[in-house]
Amino acid sequence: MTEIEETNHKAPTKTQVAIIGAGPSGLLLGQLLTKAGIDNVILERQTGEYVLGRIRAGVLEQGTVNLIREAGAGARMDKEGLIHTHTDFSFQGEHYQLDIEKYSGGKHVVVYGQTEVTRDLMEEREKAGAITIYEADSVKLHDIESDQPYVTYQHNDELHRLDCDYIAGCDGFHGPSRKAIPSNKIEEYEKVYPFGWLGLMSDTPPVNDELVYCAHERGFALCSMRSPTRSRYYIQVPDTDKIENWTEERFWKELKRRIPPEMAERLVTGPALEMSIAPLRSYVCETMQYGKLFLLGDSAHIVPPTGAKGLNLAASDVDTAYRLFVKIYKEGRTDLIPRYQEICLARVWKAVRFSWWMTMLLHRFESGGRFDFRVQQAEFDYFIHSDAGKTTIAENYVGLPFEALE
Repeated sequence: MTEIEETNHKAPTKTQVAIIGAGPSGLLLGQLLTKAGIDNVILERQTGEYVLGRIRAGVLEQGTVNLIREAGAGARMDKEGLIHTHTDFSFQGEHYQLDIEKYSGGKHVVVYGQTEVTRDLMEEREKAGAITIYEADSVKLHDIESDQPYVTYQHNDELHRLDCDYIAGCDGFHGPSRKAIPSNKIEEYEKVYPFGWLGLMSDTPPVNDELVYCAHERGFALCSMRSPTRSRYYIQVPDTDKIENWTEERFWKELKRRIPPEMAERLVTGPALEMSIAPLRSYVCETMQYGKLFLLGDSAHIVPPTGAKGLNLAASDVDTAYRLFVKIYKEGRTDLIPRYQEICLARVWKAVRFSWWMTMLLHRFESGGRFDFRVQQAEFDYFIHSDAGKTTIAENYVGLPFEALE
């Protein structure tokens, strides 16, 4: 990663598309644009090493996998990624397996860590000679409603200006892109859940070949993985809980209570590489395009991790933005700009619905009584024992198709 940081180029003064944020969505968009001959510069507030240190999701939908391949960054993913044709569920210790490939018309998901996706895209960007400015501080967007937008930022104690045609805000929920839109033009929706996920990563073999989503009266649990030797586990905790309240021993003990007994017996425990608590919420900014600014990924929407839609939703935004920019620069089709928000939001809300539904189905709500728990159980029984229910879960889990611009 040090090599990437040392190869920062001389600050450019003009580009076609200014991309704010060097996470996977910004890097993926940049790589696709570069391959299409569309000039772009990425501005990233953090160091490249910091970006690679982020622990994130690892389940890639079929559409995301295809897009990474189209960007020319899929070689290691195809070699090391784990193809999953099934996913497992547990309700009160009873174990069920869903054949997602069968019920989705032959599609599957690939388990490959977001950190690895980011690393691959960084390396391909370096090979292409495309410009990324790391440690770009105090990024500000200007004149986004005009035909001459520009971005200013601080780098190496100097103020720089980058003129551009368009700006892609891939800078996450707390970045400056969405904040550049006038507050009276923003349309936002949010739902905050009364719990979070306590996650632990360890260099231990996964307890199961497939992901296991567990609904239990003590709370939700998820058994996931990053590789055949690295596991990622989560348990539901109250939103008031603190990481200081948890030891590794307590985590493993609680996880065993919530997963099927036969899995608890073969679970291999080990030292934590990382432990953290992530709050759960749903958020959508329906103003995904304003003037010359386009919002992508977490800058426009957040979903709870139930259903693994965060990175994949960002990828679908990238797909739409990339194909739009190609139409603009190759065919002059600026008339298609309004389609960006229309296409993205249709898919965003479907993914938000699925993530919300999975969250409501599998988590224990303190405000819910015995009645609510039995309704959860009845709904689970229906979906897991019905071909129609299995199809609904499978086609959403592998990812709904990307919609064409026209």
